[in-house]
Amino acid sequence: MNQKHLMMKPVRKEYMEQYNELLRYVFQVTDQELSSLGWEEQEIIRAKFPTMEKADVIGWFDKDSLISQVAVYPMKISIFGRIYDMGGLTGVGTYPEYSGRGLMHKLLEQALRNMRDKEQYITYLYPYSIPYYRKKGWEIISDKISYEIKDYQLPKRTQTVGTIRRVDIDSEELKDTYERYARHTHGAILRDELAWNEYWLWNTDDITAAIYYNKKGEQDGYVIYWISNNIFHIKDMVFINEEAREGLWNFVSAHFSMIDKVVGDTFTDEPLSFLLEDADIKEMIAPYYMARIVDFTKFVENYPFKPDTQVRGWEFQLTDPMLEFNQGTFRLTVDRSGKGKAERIDLVCTDEINIQTMTTMLMGYKRPDYLYKIGRIQASESTIDMLEDAIEQQVPYISDYF
Repeated sequence: MNQKHLMMKPVRKEYMEQYNELLRYVFQVTDQELSSLGWEEQEIIRAKFPTMEKADVIGWFDKDSLISQVAVYPMKISIFGRIYDMGGLTGVGTYPEYSGRGLMHKLLEQALRNMRDKEQYITYLYPYSIPYYRKKGWEIISDKISYEIKDYQLPKRTQTVGTIRRVDIDSEELKDTYERYARHTHGAILRDELAWNEYWLWNTDDITAAIYYNKKGEQDGYVIYWISNNIFHIKDMVFINEEAREGLWNFVSAHFSMIDKVVGDTFTDEPLSFLLEDADIKEMIAPYYMARIVDFTKFVENYPFKPDTQVRGWEFQLTDPMLEFNQGTFRLTVDRSGKGKAERIDLVCTDEINIQTMTTMLMGYKRPDYLYKIGRIQASESTIDMLEDAIEQQVPYISDYF
């Protein structure tokens, strides 16, 4: 089919209704589903306006009709304590009559190049198809564990020195609590107004929050929840120490007489069951977010490897299905302080890794030894040992949705 009349260009605010229509068609969001959440279509468009004005949105147009699109939100994340600019990829969709032409591949490639220009050297997305995005260079980096706890399985109250106070979800106290948590939590998104807007967008009206304050009056954690049909729903619970965790569960357990069970999600790699006296609860783990290193050499410049008594190095072949500047032979050098440097070299190397595996390894979701055992890294055992020692061991925490 002739594609000469198709044009890629930025999607300005005058195309917001077309942007929304394309999303609703691709993801089959019905009027009934919007109504169940208390939304009207025009309200969704108005709610999205502030977000879209800050986003980098590009699309393919057939004359003046938007037919394919992606959006990139400017965000910041914490990677082992270092703050990175991150491109949050979302709003991905193409009308089916235009599929199979490579339009989305070209959009994603352009979006990645735009991220590189803006020094967003890593990108997150919530995948509608894990196989599709793996082919484009993304890889899984986080999980979501959904759980169900019967009322009689709730933890018994423990003594804590802090206090709990319920707050409005738009309170500055809640935002400050999350900021305190996120800056010290690997993988977490540092939420600005854009990120908070996306976080709350699809919530019900009766959602609320409770903050745990330590004896100094500092916010050490919160639980975001709602109660319906005798079920205590936990959207998210964060805490920076064990005291806050126990205090928040004291608060949940205090609803014992009002509920039949608790259902919720947690975004760590630690099942909740081990912490309960009655551990026989339902838990289901599922992949959650994917990530992709946009520019490997630039990403490594700020990456905090673990310090050591000697300089470490690795020469390897890196492959990337989309970006030529991530393809070729590289030498990774890590000095004694843990500062890394990656540079191109003109050598033939037998060690191999692709950008997907590099991403999940450096983000801490899968360890080098495991990736080596399943054939995702070609390297010597001594190199794998070096990587095990050089990379921090912590799985990313991501509780956002965009």
